[in-house]
Amino acid sequence: MSKQPRAWQKMLSGRRLDLLDPTPVDIEIEDIAHGLAFVARWNGQTKGDFPYSVAEHSILVEKLFQRLYPSSSVAARLTALLHDAPEYVIGDMISPVKAAVGPDYGVLDDRLAGAIHIRFGLAAVTPKRLKAQIKKADKVSAWMEATQIAGFDESEANRFFGRPDPALIAGLEISLRPPVEVREEFVARHETLLAQM
Repeated sequence: MSKQPRAWQKMLSGRRLDLLDPTPVDIEIEDIAHGLAFVARWNGQTKGDFPYSVAEHSILVEKLFQRLYPSSSVAARLTALLHDAPEYVIGDMISPVKAAVGPDYGVLDDRLAGAIHIRFGLAAVTPKRLKAQIKKADKVSAWMEATQIAGFDESEANRFFGRPDPALIAGLEISLRPPVEVREEFVARHETLLAQM
């Protein structure tokens, strides 16, 4: 009889997260923040002394989301902050790799997102309208990242991500920081939003 492959990961919190059947009780924000702070976006192909992490990206997306939709609910802003949370265990795959992997990646991502959302009092499935709004903020973030740290010129970034309204990104600049700082800010922002719900 063949042995079943291991499908769980032990987290620093001591939790054991089953990737095939994740449960909200095995989700801890500290594990998410730690994992995301050490996962590099753009496959690490960014300028600077530190990688640009998914945690840093998530903080920026939530700020942009708040600027785009200032009357949005706290739950919507928390959903924006957590929009890439499953990547704390499955990593950040660039779009071409996701396309090559196929629909199974999306199923795994959705399963993890559902458990994460339930853990923090959010709807297991993000409503389509909110998902589209978060995607809009995500694309603005991608444009900023592409032009500031990933080596794209503006015309190239405009083709892939669309040119954002300059007023929307005014005063926002990407700065690369040590993972420990990003992790702390991610946890603090999560705690602030959760306390307001």
